[in-house]
Amino acid sequence: MCGRFTQIQSRDDYLAFLVEETDTDIPYDPEPIGRYNVAPGTKVLLLNNREDHLHLDPVVWSYAPQWWDKAPLINARIETAATSRMFKSLWNHGRAIVFADGWYEWKKEGDKKLPYYIYRKDRKPLYFAAIGKQPFDSGDEAEGFLIVTAAADKGLIDIHDRRPLVFTPEAALEWMDPETTGAQASELTLDAAVPADEFTWHPVTQSVGNVKNQGADLIKNTSDKI
Repeated sequence: MCGRFTQIQSRDDYLAFLVEETDTDIPYDPEPIGRYNVAPGTKVLLLNNREDHLHLDPVVWSYAPQWWDKAPLINARIETAATSRMFKSLWNHGRAIVFADGWYEWKKEGDKKLPYYIYRKDRKPLYFAAIGKQPFDSGDEAEGFLIVTAAADKGLIDIHDRRPLVFTPEAALEWMDPETTGAQASELTLDAAVPADEFTWHPVTQSVGNVKNQGADLIKNTSDKI
């Protein structure tokens, strides 16, 4: 699962690892985004490829088409998204990328659920696979986007049995490419995800559970406290 994450650095920091000669319509902006507690239902900068140019649009993190009579969804499972009635068209025609630095998961320990922050050991940016309703600049707040999740493996399963699908920069560009078919996208999820052993994690403050809380203190390692 992915229910909270961080989007801290500037858009230029994320793009520097991703874009070299690719055409973009993204204006220069070195200001850090500074979001330490990104929650569902809020607008998130979403990278997508339209008309052979990369665009960065603020899109609501949730998805609820008109016929859906339940709570909005925030995640889509790679095991079923490519073929399900609800997500197949998004998988084929609405693939995008979410910039991130890490994400939070809650682990049950005794009678409590304790939050952990998960991130790459080398601290490089993360590129979450996402799907949503094109065009992403439409302003539609009901049919936004979902983060694609996969089964956790190796040490990550000790924290949670699901995790966001994180791509390498090269795979992220291929994922967004309109020329990439749905079948090829499915192959990417199997072959080009960043492996679990490249991640690490540490416990963080319970304050992250309140979406109103923001700030760098949320990602501090609480096990370092004396």
